Parts: sequence; structure tokens; C-alpha cells
Amino acid sequence: MTAARSTRDSQDSQVGQDADDFDVEEALALVKGTGARPAGGAGRGGGAGPGPPGLAPAAAPGARGANPGEGKPTRHRSTPWPEARAVAEQAARSLARHTPVSVPLEASLGLVLAAPLTALTDLPSFDTSAMDGWAVAGPGPWEVREDGVLAGHAEPERLGDGEAVRIATGARVPRDATAVLRSEHGRLDAKGRLHASAAQESSPTRSRGVLALAHGQDIRPRGQECRSGDQLLPPGSLVTPAVLGLAAAAGYDTLTVLPRPRAEVLVLGDELLTEGLPREGLIRDALGPMLPPWLRALGAEVVAVRRIGDDAKALQKAITGSRADLIVTTGGTAGGPVDHVHPTLRRIGAELLVDSVKVRPGHPMLLARTLENQHLVGLPGNPLAAVSGLLTLAEPLLRTLAGRTAPEPYTLPLGEAVQGHPYDTRLIPVSLRGERAAPLHYNGPAMLRGIAAADALAVVPPGGARAGQELDLIDLPWAVAGIDACFA
Repeated sequence: MTAARSTRDSQDSQVGQDADDFDVEEALALVKGTGARPAGGAGRGGGAGPGPPGLAPAAAPGARGANPGEGKPTRHRSTPWPEARAVAEQAARSLARHTPVSVPLEASLGLVLAAPLTALTDLPSFDTSAMDGWAVAGPGPWEVREDGVLAGHAEPERLGDGEAVRIATGARVPRDATAVLRSEHGRLDAKGRLHASAAQESSPTRSRGVLALAHGQDIRPRGQECRSGDQLLPPGSLVTPAVLGLAAAAGYDTLTVLPRPRAEVLVLGDELLTEGLPREGLIRDALGPMLPPWLRALGAEVVAVRRIGDDAKALQKAITGSRADLIVTTGGTAGGPVDHVHPTLRRIGAELLVDSVKVRPGHPMLLARTLENQHLVGLPGNPLAAVSGLLTLAEPLLRTLAGRTAPEPYTLPLGEAVQGHPYDTRLIPVSLRGERAAPLHYNGPAMLRGIAAADALAVVPPGGARAGQELDLIDLPWAVAGIDACFA
């Protein structure tokens, strides 16, 4: 371990300081003017070492080799962070759209409408009472019928002038009723006749000394909300709980929606434990439990989670045998001796669209097209670096496949200054406190303590940001919609 990397590890462990999540060796190289990345990198841990020599993807943005005659290994250019997100979105747009499916209402939450939501009936479908009280005809006082009108009953008998009948909220209003008098606004005299209450008789709207109810008062007329055939929502609308209620009220039992894109997770690494405490050089797998629910929160259907280990043949078999729309791998994206993702993609003829991104943490992430309608996102092995890759590449791809619209960008000022990378974007966990974004500590590439307490990620430009500077924010899905809504 170099002295520079030892210094970085020490900084990561200090309480109350931002973790220095870029390679110190790279920064030193920049200061010295070499501009070259050090050999080796952090291997499967998500560091920034060079990719495997000789990898020449068909569509890697800006790919280039060494200058002729210099004898240096082939290097590629990392994709700028905003460009990488745009490439992922465009990759999904270039695919043939999935055939819309018809699903029961209860199964459509979180999906996107593939057809307009058109009213199948008038809403309400008949004149209904908006309040508990009496349906009345003409000016009072009124003779009250013995029977009442309840919700769900057939059409009641029509009212004659000067008649009233007890009525419940939502019940069908009798024909020729002119208004509904609320329970709290009416009183019965000794002969059982209905009068407007004294409090209401002070109203300037009076007739023959009693309250004159406005025609149609507290009656919801048929078609007040919509008429049969009206478009209630356009295609592309997200099915929320409120949309489910509207669809049910409008007469729908099923909805025509775009299906969820299917995702498969391949967890790589022989050093990973699935239970118990770390021991004998082995560590607990944090990504296996974390990625599937996160992908579901991004709109995917997770069809499988497979543990591959450090086995190149097993990795190739898993990729070529998958029928998911998106394959997500963890670790193995750098240039270490057991980093098999790049060689495997090369062997199967995959088209590399993004090969490393100018972002920290998460620099050695990648995006490849493995089949005509299938993509692979390679995440670094370090947990926070993997989150960075997930939100950089998987989120725009899945969102576009699912037909969801991009969230509106927004900014907030920083509560305190944040250190930046010399030339890369940096993503840091923040909590939202009032009108400011408070940076959270424990934000090194291998740390999850910061993101576990975060509401969003702040996008820090190269060079860092000062206190009070407005930064773009990426909301975490559960911080906006709530845990239950995200994973329904």
C-alpha cells in the first residue's frame, strides 16, 4: 500500500471529516503535470485504476489509444457525469417499446399509463347529496316524509313542493328536489315540520321570513366532475394511489400500462459473506440486500439475484443466459486480476457505451449493450460507489424504459463547504434541513452510514463548493414518495 493511499484510508476513518473519496495518487499526478492515472487502482473495491488493456468498445464515447511510438498502454477517456446519464437515457429510447399490458387495478400502482384514462361514465353518475340532512323541494317549512334515503338504494320517490325527506351523504337525490338542507342547519317543530335553523335565518337570502336555500345547494349534480368520454389523464401518467381511486370511480377494473422493465442482479466476489460477522478476510455483502429493493424503487421488476463469485465462466453464462432488460453486476469493473466484467463483455461482443465516468465515488462504472434489447450496468464493488453508479446509469435507463418522466431538477444552498475532486463531479449524501442541504459525513466510497441517513445526493462540481452555493440535488426515491409507496 502506498503512503498516499494509506493517507486516504486514514482520512476515511476520521469522525467529523469528509472522506477524501478520490485517488490521492491521481491528484498528485495532476499537480506534477503528468496527467496519468497510477497503475493498479483499487481493483474490485471501486477505485480508479485503468481498464483492462486492449479493450476497444465499438461505441465507447471518446475511446482512444496511446500515441503511436510512446509504448504506453491503451487508455480510454472517462465520460463526463451529465453525458453518462444522457447516454443511458438515450440507450433506452433507442429500444423498441414493450407491448402495453392490461393489469388489475391493484397491480398497477407505480406503473405508467400506456393509454388515456377516459371516463366510462358520468361522475357522479346521478345527482347525489353532498351532506347528511334533508332533501327539500321549494321554500320551507317542509313536511317531512317518514321514510329516508340512504346511499346505495334505488331512485327514491319524487318530492312534491313543500316536502322534505331525510337523506344521507352520497345518496341519490329525489327528482324535483331543489336543495339539501344540512342536518346542523335544520330543526323540527312540534308538528314535525322542518324549518331552517335560527342561525341560518339571519341570512339575507330569505323568502317569507325563512331561509331561501340556493337552488342546488349541497347537491352534486350528475357529471359535475366529468362526462362519459372525457379524458381524465393522458398516456404517460404515473399510477399513484389517487389515480387508482379515480380509475375505480370512473368504472375501471383494469388499466393498460407499460410493464415494469425486468432487472437481474449478479453479485460478484469470493470474499462476500451472506450472514454473520466479517471474519478471516471475508466481508458482509451489502449490495445483495440493498440493490433489489433500490431497483424496485426505480421502477424495475427484479427477476433474479445470483451470486457468481470470481468465476469468469459462470459470469459469462449468467449474462448470456439472462432475459432481463437490465443486468446489474457488482464489482469487477476495474483492472484487477479477478475483475472479469470487461473481458467477459469483450468475449460476448457487447457494445460498451460508457466505460468509466468522471464522478466520485463510482468512477469505474460502465454501461454496455449486450443484446439488441438488453443492457448491462456494471457497478463498482464499494457500496457508496455502487449507489453512485446506480443513480448515474441505471436510474435514467430504467426510468425511460418504464415510460416515467424525468424529475424536475432543483437546487438548494449548501449548509457548509464541501471538498471536491480536482477534475471530476462528486456525489455526496445530504440531509435537507429547511432551505439548505447539510452535507453528511461518512461518505467515502466504501461507506453507507452517510447515505443511510440522507434525503438526497448533492452534485458537487470539480473543485468543490463553498457554503451557501446552490447545488443540484438528486432525491432518493423513498425520501419523496415514502417507503411503502416506493416498494408497492
